[in-house]
Amino acid sequence: MPLHLIKLCVGPGTIEDLSARQERHRSEALRSGTDPAPFHTTRMIPKRHAEIVGSGSIYWVIKGTLSCRQAITAIEPFTGSDGIARCRLVFDARLVPVSPRSYRPFQGWRYLSPKDAPGDLDAARSGDLAEMPEALRRELVSLGLL
Repeated sequence: MPLHLIKLCVGPGTIEDLSARQERHRSEALRSGTDPAPFHTTRMIPKRHAEIVGSGSIYWVIKGTLSCRQAITAIEPFTGSDGIARCRLVFDARLVPVSPRSYRPFQGWRYLSPKDAPGDLDAARSGDLAEMPEALRRELVSLGLL
């Protein structure tokens, strides 16, 4: 059974902003000849990484709302130039909107079990909710209507 991570998305205010930021990093990586896959660097290595890689996702909390996910394709421990151990979480490029849910701030990342993970938003399963603008979904979640 896959295990997921949940993380606050600091900076971007929308899924589109996160996508644009990752695309800028991808373009820079291609120009410099490095791996263009989107990633996030963290200090802690997930102890349960074997349950995550290849089947788990990172769920992004954007502006207080659990908004989207990305499949985690690799977890790469490394030591920075400062001698501090770090970990690179490498993602699939596709951002998948999920059924929105209000989420309080927290530090770092947390594990998210499959039973607690929100479902993907797609028109076939979610109807009008999938077609709704992200800002409206976020507003409805903040009002407790979703």
